[in-house]
Amino acid sequence: MTDLKNDIFLKALLKQPIDKTPVWMMRQAGRYLPEYREVRAKAGSFLNLCTNPELACEVTLQPLERFDFDAAILFSDILTIPDAMGLGLYFSEGEGPKFERPVRTRADIEKLPIPDPAAELRYVTDAVSLIRKELNGRVPLIGFSGSPWTLTTYMVEGGSSKSFQKVKAMLFEQPELMHQMLDKLAQSVAAYLNAQIEAGAQAVMLFDTWGGVLSTEDYRDFSLNYAKQVRALLKTEQDGQQIPTVLFSKGGGLWLETMADAGYDALGLDWQTDIAQARQRVGDKVALQGNLDPIALYANPEVIRQKVGTILEKYGTGSGHVFNLGHGILPDVNPEHVKAMVDAVHQLSPQYHQ
Repeated sequence: MTDLKNDIFLKALLKQPIDKTPVWMMRQAGRYLPEYREVRAKAGSFLNLCTNPELACEVTLQPLERFDFDAAILFSDILTIPDAMGLGLYFSEGEGPKFERPVRTRADIEKLPIPDPAAELRYVTDAVSLIRKELNGRVPLIGFSGSPWTLTTYMVEGGSSKSFQKVKAMLFEQPELMHQMLDKLAQSVAAYLNAQIEAGAQAVMLFDTWGGVLSTEDYRDFSLNYAKQVRALLKTEQDGQQIPTVLFSKGGGLWLETMADAGYDALGLDWQTDIAQARQRVGDKVALQGNLDPIALYANPEVIRQKVGTILEKYGTGSGHVFNLGHGILPDVNPEHVKAMVDAVHQLSPQYHQ
């Protein structure tokens, strides 16, 4: 398929035959690793780490030195696009991301630029190129972006939110404004992902972290429709190779059938979705990625192995499954427990691929 030494991740996303289930992990380059914390301290801030291609490359590769992951994921942040739009991204200790200039009015939306990935986001594409070179065909590299809806939540709220009061008020009271903003973001996200693909990303993932806070009809109109728009704009072939696409809507288990029609090759599942039922519901339309409860990694290695075995058994035989957590790993997980998960996937999954 490629000149990769290990391409089972890409093959699984395309439902091609493989000999074992591939595994990677959301936030696999992160604070649970002491070597990451050292580089983060050297960078001086999280944003400095994200915007330095050499350091972003270093932390992207760190988990592959420890664990037998079947893919690397670009180290970056989902809020790079709003930052490039000039909203003044900063991080408050213990409070997460914030924007100096939230988007609240028609005038705010109208003056939002569509960032040029070759200019304002060049540090990301430089990191992708460098990581791809350093990987040297070891495993594929995943690029990613936040979804238009998820980016909108941060941009309107001015940061993280529990109630999503401001962004939902705009959605309910001024839906045409919301559509205008989402359309602009869909164009920006597609251009950004296409730039990552051109720079060397071999698969791309859309993180719709807050899709699940919407009602069914609002999810369809304000989240999924724009995920579809992004997908329609993606150039999913590069250098003669197909670039698989993954859509992950946290809390989206209710809507798998409509998500499966959005054009993506795979759907990410959170841990509250039963993977056996999910496979039944989507049939052969898409591959599935997931979905161990991230908290299970606090359990002892034998329990982790049992939980891995249950998910593999529920998915059943054949390709089309990428093992992952149902959301990102938490910062104080013991790295040895990650190793237990990865090893269990590789040891227990071959029986499902005979």
